[in-house]
Amino acid sequence: MERIMTTQLAEHIGERVLLQGWRFRLRRLGGINFLALRDGWGIAQAVLDEADEVATVAPLPDESVLAIEGVVAIAPQAPGGFELRECRVHVLSPAEAPPPFELNKRVFKPGLDVFLDHAAVGLRQPQKRAIFRLGAAIMHAYRGYLYGEGFTEIQTPKLVGTATEGGANVFPVDYLGRTAYLAQSPQFYKQIMVGVYERVFEVGPVFRAEPHNTARHINEYVSLDAEMGFVHDHHTVMGVLSGVMRAIVGHLGAHHEQDLALLEAAPPHVPEAIPEVYFPEALEMIWRETGRDVRGEPDLAPEDERWLGEWARERYESDWVFVTGYPMAKRPFYTHPNPADPAYSNSFDLLFRGTELVTGGQRLHRYEDYVAALEARRLNPEDFAGYLEAFRHGMPPHGGFAIGLERFLMQLLGLANIRETTLFPRDLTRLAP
Repeated sequence: MERIMTTQLAEHIGERVLLQGWRFRLRRLGGINFLALRDGWGIAQAVLDEADEVATVAPLPDESVLAIEGVVAIAPQAPGGFELRECRVHVLSPAEAPPPFELNKRVFKPGLDVFLDHAAVGLRQPQKRAIFRLGAAIMHAYRGYLYGEGFTEIQTPKLVGTATEGGANVFPVDYLGRTAYLAQSPQFYKQIMVGVYERVFEVGPVFRAEPHNTARHINEYVSLDAEMGFVHDHHTVMGVLSGVMRAIVGHLGAHHEQDLALLEAAPPHVPEAIPEVYFPEALEMIWRETGRDVRGEPDLAPEDERWLGEWARERYESDWVFVTGYPMAKRPFYTHPNPADPAYSNSFDLLFRGTELVTGGQRLHRYEDYVAALEARRLNPEDFAGYLEAFRHGMPPHGGFAIGLERFLMQLLGLANIRETTLFPRDLTRLAP
C-alpha cells in the first residue's frame, strides 16, 4: 500500500490508507484509544479498538516511529476533521527514551537554553516547526518575486580574502596556510555580478564576529540579498524592496494560514507607498517629541527605532517605515553620497514594527570614486583589486539591499529572541548542536 500524508485524508474517505510518522500522543479513554500520529505535514488521529493494537503502542515512548493502516472516516472532533478506524499498527523504529520535554503539550514553553540544547528533538514540536516552515515560505516568495522581475540567482563564496565591510568583525580561517575570512555579506560579489546580469539575488549565510549577546543579534544568519543596475537612486531600490515585501506577505497569507494560525500571527499589511523619513528629520522628531537629544547621532538606537515604529503606526497606520539618508560616516565605503547633502548617504533602513529589518541603498559606480573612498578610510585599494576590476571596466549606477531572514520572522511572529527563529543558533556562547 502506498503511503499518503496526514493532510491528504480528505481525498480518501472510505478508503483504506497507510500513514507513517511519529507517535505524538496516546489517549486511553476506557475501551477507546486515540493515537495521534505526526508526520512532516500535520497530525492525524487513529482509533485503536483492538487490544492487540493497543498493546503494540502503549509501552512505546512518544516519538517512536510507526506505520498505521486504517479506513478514513469523517470525524469533526479529530485534527483536520478526519480519523482512521479499523487500524493496524506497525512499529518501524521504537524510541529509546521519551523526549526531553513533552512535545504534545498545548502550551510548549521550555526555557530557551533548554530548548536549544535539545533542538534536534524540540524542533519537531508543531509550533516550532511552523516557524521554520514560514521561513522557508519567505525564501520561496522572495525568489519567486525576483525571478519575475528579471533577477538571476547567484551563489557567492563564503570564504573570502578581504573583509567585505572593513573593520575587525570577521572570523579568520586558516585557508591552506593563508588567512581567509568567513564572508560578512555577498556585497562585493553581487555588485560584480551586476556587470554580468544587471539584476542578481542570493539567499545564503553570512557571518559577523561581533561579541554581542542581545535578543536581536546572532553571529551567523541567513541574508536575502539583491542588487540591481541602472537605478536612478536609492528610491529605485526601495521600490523593488516594497514589491518584495508585498509578495512575501501575500504569499504567507494565501498559502500558510494554518501555520500563522498555529502561531497566533497575522500577515501585516504592506501599504502601496511605505512612509519615509529623512534621517536628520527623524532625529529632530525624536528630540522634539521625547526630549532625548539625539541630534548629531550617527545611527538610531533601538529605542529610537521603536519610537519611529510607533510614529509610523499612529500617523500612517503602517507597520513599516523607511529611514533614508544615514550619515556617510556610518555607512560602508561603497555607499553613494546624497549629491544634495554629501554628509548623508543615498541609503536606507526599512524598519518593521520598530526594528531595523533591511539595509540598502545606492552604491558608488565609478572607479575613481572607489579609490578615493577607500583611501579616505585608510584602506589600501590594492587589497580590493579583484573587486575594483569590475569598476575599471564600466559599471552602471546600481544599488541593492539585504533582509535578515531570522529577524524578519522574529518581528512577524512577535517573538522575544532571534534565537527562536534561528534553526541552530550560533552566538557568543553556542556552537552546538
